[in-house]
Amino acid sequence: MTETAPTLGQARRLIVKIGSALLVDDATGQIRRDWLDTMADDIARCRARGQEVVIVTSGAVAVGRESLGLTGRVLRLEEKQAAAATGQIRLAHAYQDALARHNITVAQVLLTLDDTEARRRHLNARATINTLLRLGAVPVINENDTVGTSEIRFGDNDRLAARVAQMISADTLVLLSDIDGLYTADPRKDASATLIPEVRVLTPEIEAVADEPVAGYGTGGMVTKIAAARIAMAAGCRMVIAKGKELKALSALDRPAAEGGAMCTWFLPSAEPLTARKRWIAGHLNVGGGLVVDEGALSALGRGGSLLPAGVVAVEGRFQRGDLVAVLDRQGREVARGLVAYAADDARRVAGRHSRDIESILGYRGRDELIHRDDLVLV
Repeated sequence: MTETAPTLGQARRLIVKIGSALLVDDATGQIRRDWLDTMADDIARCRARGQEVVIVTSGAVAVGRESLGLTGRVLRLEEKQAAAATGQIRLAHAYQDALARHNITVAQVLLTLDDTEARRRHLNARATINTLLRLGAVPVINENDTVGTSEIRFGDNDRLAARVAQMISADTLVLLSDIDGLYTADPRKDASATLIPEVRVLTPEIEAVADEPVAGYGTGGMVTKIAAARIAMAAGCRMVIAKGKELKALSALDRPAAEGGAMCTWFLPSAEPLTARKRWIAGHLNVGGGLVVDEGALSALGRGGSLLPAGVVAVEGRFQRGDLVAVLDRQGREVARGLVAYAADDARRVAGRHSRDIESILGYRGRDELIHRDDLVLV
């Protein structure tokens, strides 16, 4: 990691997440064309200096609800999906028009949670986005709200953007927000709150200052941004939260705040990025169950060991062999996650027993480990 203050100019593969509150005028439901045009200017400038750029955009529902006359009330699921279907077209055309002034080709990519959680679909999506970048296009990505349900959705584009960053090995993720970074407290409620310019470790204290979303079109808040930072940093990708309401928001990140650049918070990974397989495991949003472990197992995991049956004191939930499960301490805190080698019923039967007893208990000889260290990531 460099000793100098981080800037956007250091990026090679850049993802820019744009929220609804920035892109859509909440009074009219219309796209802020002047803002989008200057964003396109910034993106063209990034590309001119050799940077690859991917956009993750919100706004489909916000734009579509206006055109369908669905403003002023909470939408039912089917109305939200209808609004997304209408708004996606308008968003795609808006990005196409804005970037066409710079002779930049736009490609729309709609993703669901399953597209990043299921390994084969994850690899297919990665190959598509990498091919678009190789061919000189700017992928514009959004969640496919027209088919998603509450059970199979990201629910916010902060975590979607982080999953895309992890998927395509981006080195920089920009979350443009209505706030200029992470504060020691909520600056809307506490006048003494101060901006935290850099975060290198996501400590419990850092996570505690996250607040809930504010009212409006957006579904994300600081909680989702911290979750995004965890995914990005595990992948070796640095992330910045910056205020995006003003024009030329990306240009303002070309200089450190001390030199007249934007006030912001950089999240800087301090360790080497995980392997592709472990990045995929760490970035998962859904887990199938949990394994509660004792202090001896916690110590072994901290030394890089596998999780053996002897260290498991309880098995939670229902899962199948190969599913992703959480590893929990006795207080219920998640300490790791990984791909389990046994289904839940078999895991319960061997929990607390020595590996040499597995065959006599289950009637077949499986792996010695409930989770092998190659399939496990500390969180």
